[in-house]
Amino acid sequence: MEVQVAQCAERLCRQEKEIKFLTAEIDRLKNFECLDVSPSLEGLREENAKLRYRLNILQKSLQEERNKRKPSKGMININNRLQDIFGMAIKSAYPELENPPLLVTPSQQPRFGDYQCNSAMSITQILLKTKEQKVSPREIADKIARNIPDNECIEKVEIAGPGFINVHLKKDFVSRQLSNMLINGVQPPAIGERKKVVVDFSSPNIAKEMHVGHLRSTIIGDSMCHLFEFVGYDVLRLNHLGDWGTQFGMLIAHLQDKFPDYLTVSPPIGDLQAFYKESKRRFDTEEEFKKHAYQCVVLLQSKNPDFLKAWKLICDVSRKEFQKIYDCLDITLIERGESYYQDMMADIVKEFEEQGFVQVDDGRKIVFVPGCSIPLTIVKSDGGFTYDTSDLAALKQRLFEEKADIIIYVVDSGQAVHLQTVFAAAQMIGWYDPNVTRVTHAAFGVVLGEDKKKFKTRSGDTVRLVDLLEEGLKRSMVKLKEKERDKVLSPEELKAAQTSVAFGCIKYADLSHNRINDYIFSFDKMLDDRGNTAAYLLYAFTRIRSIARLANINDGTLQNAARTTEIILDHEKEWKLGKCILRFPEILQKILDDLLLHTLCDYLYELATTFTEFYDNCYCVEKDRQTGKIVNVNMWRMLLCEATAAVMAKGFDILGIKPVQKM
Repeated sequence: MEVQVAQCAERLCRQEKEIKFLTAEIDRLKNFECLDVSPSLEGLREENAKLRYRLNILQKSLQEERNKRKPSKGMININNRLQDIFGMAIKSAYPELENPPLLVTPSQQPRFGDYQCNSAMSITQILLKTKEQKVSPREIADKIARNIPDNECIEKVEIAGPGFINVHLKKDFVSRQLSNMLINGVQPPAIGERKKVVVDFSSPNIAKEMHVGHLRSTIIGDSMCHLFEFVGYDVLRLNHLGDWGTQFGMLIAHLQDKFPDYLTVSPPIGDLQAFYKESKRRFDTEEEFKKHAYQCVVLLQSKNPDFLKAWKLICDVSRKEFQKIYDCLDITLIERGESYYQDMMADIVKEFEEQGFVQVDDGRKIVFVPGCSIPLTIVKSDGGFTYDTSDLAALKQRLFEEKADIIIYVVDSGQAVHLQTVFAAAQMIGWYDPNVTRVTHAAFGVVLGEDKKKFKTRSGDTVRLVDLLEEGLKRSMVKLKEKERDKVLSPEELKAAQTSVAFGCIKYADLSHNRINDYIFSFDKMLDDRGNTAAYLLYAFTRIRSIARLANINDGTLQNAARTTEIILDHEKEWKLGKCILRFPEILQKILDDLLLHTLCDYLYELATTFTEFYDNCYCVEKDRQTGKIVNVNMWRMLLCEATAAVMAKGFDILGIKPVQKM
């Protein structure tokens, strides 16, 4: 270690001397430019620019060397690191290019290396269009390769085809990153400053049961929150309940008629869905009841105490039913319904009026937003507010009071036009700049039955979410008993496995599909333990965890080995698995950018299948064939098992899936 430190110090000293020399050289060139004594001023300027870029590269390299002596606990995003390296190489090779294209991707074929830089072809086109220079992509690739700065991760590069730069990683670099992860745990990569994120998801309506349509918003939103929380952002999980509006006049009027003593005796309205249907039928068929309902709305909005109590009673009954679902799925939310924003709405209308954006149309106050086909109605002809007003108030509160950097609405695709108009109106009035604050609609498709029609019961009703979850529990227990798991697991372990499989499979079946598309709900497919399903991954995870247990190796032994044992990556399957494990930060970064969680599901499936290849070809525990006694444990391979399981566990955590140690 002392020798390594001395060598590092010597290298630092050399680099600092070179930086000092280059700084003086740039000053000398500046003097030449001022005096105009150079025989070729353009040549001097070009040399000056190159020196500046070379100086920049050296300074970054110097900082990297210093950082090596302060090891980071976070996982390195190797793709980002390679982009930094190739970014410096391209700038050094072509300093005259502004924002040159930077394309670095994992290699699809192992024989072509580990990563690939594909910038040369794009640079060829840029040079041809802007400089009228005709240079072959291979020449450009070669020049980029010759300007790659010293770094800790690239073993070698090769030019292939029309100008691809194939990158081969250093095995000791990959080995060190794996050891670092095992010592420090699966830590998030560095992603910049901490941000405030508001995620609006789930959002059922009071007095209506949660149905399968709420499943997607709830699962997708929760998983996004887990991801943002893992990378260190401050996350506000908001449940924007439909807890205000004209329907409450109808419900309160029915409550008063059916339970006139509701103020002193708690009414038995456990079946709120039936209660809602009764009140809706009366509203549609009884004119006197309809008038009474409208009067109740006015009194509720004027904050009459008796009507507020009735409203709270109805909301509390719904809330308890919603919470049963959230407890099953292990979802945490902060309720902030439409009622929360009621007192803000008059100010919203006033602000739009003062800015001159409001037009009156047949008694309504509307706002036309450039580029949007449908105007926003912010005041109805009867003077009441609308969903448009409510959503504008909610957005402003999140921007100005919560001071959110990122706001995500996990809402079905049918609301796309509405939300785009609300966002555009907020920009029009100057509430936020989309280049600074990210406001996004994370849209999703509908849930289909196996007949590829909207998922409904045989009677044609919408499937209740509570019924779907109960069915999942029943089917997962049947599946476990088919595999005779009830004969080897204790009752507590069997119950834990049942819950893990049932709810894990329901969540994964949703998240493993691109959320933008509709998806077909099938218990048979989601409980299949073959292919890209939660059942397969959960079984794979328990098998990986059992390897150390069967070898009588405890967590303490593995932790000690992580600090003292080099992870050897000589076998092609060891190398493939090691690289696959370390792609985890790249996957997370992609999802942070596009909010498409199926990428993580695809990665976990790839990791599990890559592990199977490794385990089938590389002995972790060697046993005597006659006695079955353990004769040797290859500890570096046990560490690869542990690293795989650790990443899978974190992936499950982000997806909201709870694996078990025994299944």
